[in-house]
Amino acid sequence: MNSKFKKIRKIILIIFTIIILILFITMLIVFPPSAGNITNNNHDEICEKTYLNVNGTKLGMVIKGAKADNPVLLFMGGGPGIPEYWMEYEHPTDIDEYFTVCYLCYRGTALSYDPDLPLETINAEQMTLDAVKVTDYLRERFGQEKIYLIGHSFGTTISLRLAAEYPEKYEAYIAMSMSVDKIRSERKAYHYMLDQYKKNGNKKMITEMEKYYDLFSDNNTEPDMSSKEMHSYFAKTRDKAMHENGIGTLHNMDSVITGIFFPTLKMTDFTQKERLNIWRGKSMVSKSEISSGNFKATDVTKQLDIPFYVLAGKYDMTTDYDLQKEYFQLVHADLKGFYSFENSAHSPLFEEPEKAKNILIEDVINKKSDLADSF
Repeated sequence: MNSKFKKIRKIILIIFTIIILILFITMLIVFPPSAGNITNNNHDEICEKTYLNVNGTKLGMVIKGAKADNPVLLFMGGGPGIPEYWMEYEHPTDIDEYFTVCYLCYRGTALSYDPDLPLETINAEQMTLDAVKVTDYLRERFGQEKIYLIGHSFGTTISLRLAAEYPEKYEAYIAMSMSVDKIRSERKAYHYMLDQYKKNGNKKMITEMEKYYDLFSDNNTEPDMSSKEMHSYFAKTRDKAMHENGIGTLHNMDSVITGIFFPTLKMTDFTQKERLNIWRGKSMVSKSEISSGNFKATDVTKQLDIPFYVLAGKYDMTTDYDLQKEYFQLVHADLKGFYSFENSAHSPLFEEPEKAKNILIEDVINKKSDLADSF
């Protein structure tokens, strides 16, 4: 009996050891340790993480560039929360061959994560002032009177303010997947996704989507973007539905978990702590006012005194393609160009990088719009 018990205990111990080894190996694959050194593409002369004490917090950023005298490009990323540098890491464009690119992490997010940061300071006005300080740092450091400015999705809500209020600091403004009118965009996307599920008979998602029908009814002209019901829709349903329908981050990305969450955990250009801070920061910022307001680009400006370019994916309904075109046509600028990306959703630079790079090199740097759509 004693011998049989020892045999069973030995088998259990072996099984337990195997399970621990499997879990450990899985953790190393999914969440690998790293010193967090930024990947240097052989051509990079500048390749670093930099931190600035700005307006009561420490802002982190990644700066990469092939030559110190290349034009400087400040990249105001989407989210807010997921660093735009991760998009370049996962879907490389190599735009740093032609620009010295600064990927800024907004206050409270990713490299700028600070659990003690007062939530009330995470707002559009403060983020705009932060970006002005970063802009001036880049202008002084690289000896350039003006730099280039690009915004992606949420980043366009901040960068549009920068372009409108501080035109003397920027050579041109490039808006990618431009946020124009949050409520109108979300309403269009909701009804489109519900219709798609009805067409393909997905009863589970029809039931899930219809829970929120009153939020996006045409009769509800000003839904409360900060309500518990709206928060539930964004947290549980929206991203899943958008990616299943090819109108989310990338046209061919069908899941935020496999397309963003796990890949960010594997990004060895950030340390393990920095990768965890991506999601800590995203959680914190989601509770701030910038995640619940209704942004309207027309409330900011209809006039820009610098060249204005828009990169828009035809499949984008995260920030609606048609609304982007509508706003573009309203804006008065001496030089502007609208560029449609036929195979992209919400991230055309990363989905069709060669086309996007060609636009930046041929049109933006040379202050032309020869490659733009004709209306």
